[in-house]
Amino acid sequence: MPILPLIYAPHPILKMTAEPVADINNDIRKLVDDMFSTMYMENAVGLGANMVGILKRIAVVDLQDNNIKSPLTLINPLITWYSDDIQTYKEASLCFPGITVEINRPCAIKMNYFDYDGKAQEIKAEGFLSAVIQHELDYLDGTTFLDYFSKMKRDILMRKVEKHIKKYPPHTHGEHCNH
Repeated sequence: MPILPLIYAPHPILKMTAEPVADINNDIRKLVDDMFSTMYMENAVGLGANMVGILKRIAVVDLQDNNIKSPLTLINPLITWYSDDIQTYKEASLCFPGITVEINRPCAIKMNYFDYDGKAQEIKAEGFLSAVIQHELDYLDGTTFLDYFSKMKRDILMRKVEKHIKKYPPHTHGEHCNH
């Protein structure tokens, strides 16, 4: 399956709101498959469509617990409830390479979404899964994890990202890739 090229900060698409998917058809399922391929190639646990330059309200998640894949396709996801309890996780992003930051988020969420086959679903997520889902859905809403910080802190972090990208230029994975 094709690997989709990642978008890197400060690209403006990362600040744009994704459009809802009107029809879950074979084209959407192929996009989801390609998003999973990209996510797995990058050793990530989640990917929002904005991160690969597509303004569709789609995210894919797989925590791969004990190296066992459990892909979760989220089409038109909507969080309907947040817990009052807060948790802190170190978060990173494929679109902001070279930085990791601690983010406070609700410990649990409830969410409605459509799955890979277009069936309406509801899920309650807690702990790390909840944090990953919130991180990816932020992208679909035009929010990045840096938006949780002051402008001064964002500027410092963006300089680190730019320095990292300059030192380790990104590439698109393909047949000539060595990994």
